[in-house]
Amino acid sequence: MSTDTTLDGRRIAFLVANEGIEQVELTEPWKAVQAAGGTPVLVAPDAGEAQAFNHLDEADAFDVDETLDQADPASFVGLVLPGGVANPDALRTDERAVAFVRAFVQEGRPVAAICHAPWTLIEADVVRGRRVTSWPSLETDLRNAGADWVDEPLVVDGWLITSRKPADLPGFCTAAIDAFAAGPVPSGATG
Repeated sequence: MSTDTTLDGRRIAFLVANEGIEQVELTEPWKAVQAAGGTPVLVAPDAGEAQAFNHLDEADAFDVDETLDQADPASFVGLVLPGGVANPDALRTDERAVAFVRAFVQEGRPVAAICHAPWTLIEADVVRGRRVTSWPSLETDLRNAGADWVDEPLVVDGWLITSRKPADLPGFCTAAIDAFAAGPVPSGATG
């Protein structure tokens, strides 16, 4: 992260399902947003908690800040989509989650997706013509959705930031913070 990068209280949405998030793909970007002076907000379909996992082992649970029915995409500067297999698989079947993602794209606000998270981007039909990366098993899905898939640790294509796996988190977090700091700030998107 650049030493002059600051989020000045900007709100960043972290969209997750209520179960199945890869914990490190939630916590590392969350800490990066906080370290840059931003306000991370956990958004999920249902109130209560979101259960994270370390691969297939249950890890920590995190309090949901806003449900999809409460969260207004216009009140956030950017969006982080953590991975985990079950997390994006559940989100892509929830039309509210898909519409939430689409709203960021339509406004040209940064979206950072890691690992399996691009499944939700595919469902939102926002990867066509975009250069992306992901967990390798999504290559065919992304290509079939019209994306230019590459096996690289970090890909930034305009508003879209993607990475493959937890080992790629340092570059992913830096690119996401830089994009969130550089992007427009809608009214109500600072905490």
